Amino acid sequence: MIADQVMQAVSSERLQRLLETLATFGPGIDGGMNRQALSEEDLQARAWLIDEARKLDCKVWTDAGANLFIRREGREDLPPVMTGSHVDTQPTGGKLDGCYGVMAGLECLYALAELNVSTRRPIEVVVWTNEEGSRFSPGAMGSSAYVDPARLQTYRNNLDVAGISVGEALDAHALRFADLPLREKIATHAFVELHIEQGPVLEQANVPLGVVSGIQGVRWYQVRCKGASAHAGTTPTHMRRDALLLAMESLGRIDALAEQLAGDDKRLTFGRWSVSPNAINTIAGEATFSIDFRHADPAVLDSFDNALSACLPADAELTSLFSHSPTAFDHQVINVLENACDATGLAWQSIRSGAFHDAMYLAGHCPTAMLFVPSRDGISHNPKEFTDPAQLKAGAQALAWSLVALAEQP
Repeated sequence: MIADQVMQAVSSERLQRLLETLATFGPGIDGGMNRQALSEEDLQARAWLIDEARKLDCKVWTDAGANLFIRREGREDLPPVMTGSHVDTQPTGGKLDGCYGVMAGLECLYALAELNVSTRRPIEVVVWTNEEGSRFSPGAMGSSAYVDPARLQTYRNNLDVAGISVGEALDAHALRFADLPLREKIATHAFVELHIEQGPVLEQANVPLGVVSGIQGVRWYQVRCKGASAHAGTTPTHMRRDALLLAMESLGRIDALAEQLAGDDKRLTFGRWSVSPNAINTIAGEATFSIDFRHADPAVLDSFDNALSACLPADAELTSLFSHSPTAFDHQVINVLENACDATGLAWQSIRSGAFHDAMYLAGHCPTAMLFVPSRDGISHNPKEFTDPAQLKAGAQALAWSLVALAEQP
């Protein structure tokens, strides 16, 4: 079977070489990466990727969102099978988050070229723009705009901390790669994203491969509690209205609500805080904090939405920042990925993603699923991010098998 042949042709040494070369563009602190979306470092990495694609006689396109599409033609002119991820990183990121999925896709093209075999359908490796959202908000910008092009006009107005707009950065990308033909969204047979887990589940289970069933839904809120600023030394306790204490009292009630609804699956974070006037000798007049609540069951998310206000002070302001329903991946693509993992001869398990990925949006465009490999100590968004090379190879082999199997489908 051609899928088995291509799987066996995957080279760990070549994959490591691709990863190490990519890591030369935007090296960060402590061996990590700082290659933020559409930065000069990102553009240099893209230029290198385009050169690699052309060495393999692949066609390359871009689009209005600066996504890159690297295509190995098939025997028939049918909708392609896509794989890929992103190559932008956090400011203090690692070498694998996103990057592994793109380099493993490129390695699959190398394996196909080495065997000189053609699949029925074209296979494309995609580099999605600004998945991390560390330079421009929101994250997964390129994939979401690809699936829903109307989003891009709004995104173009968003600014980074230096005041540069997404539109300006996209225009600079278009000028830098003016030789690349443009294309719009096309019909796609399937999309498979390979990624490091970014969590501890596979490592703790001592399982080298995960087939991802879906992605948790999320609710982001901002809460503003109002108090009264006053002198820390002269204001009696019974006369104080400390906004920070009001906020802290709310946390316990919100945590209890999340515990009641989600139990052991609770994923609740109060990650961002602002206190005003933030002076050592002044009672806090205002305290603002964020809520990040995630769950796989939409009914749990809805219940959290409905009960949250009752956890807050009567005059608190509650603002919804972001909401996304849980993503369920395609059962038929999942079945192919399960067969691919079996073909490697290694253990695998079903797993759900707690982090966002480009596949979350692609699932609204075409049949989609994901593969995971373990992350040592569950660490990601950190220079210490690491996955054993043998596990990276196993993921690339499962990806190669699945891409060929999907590409051979009628």
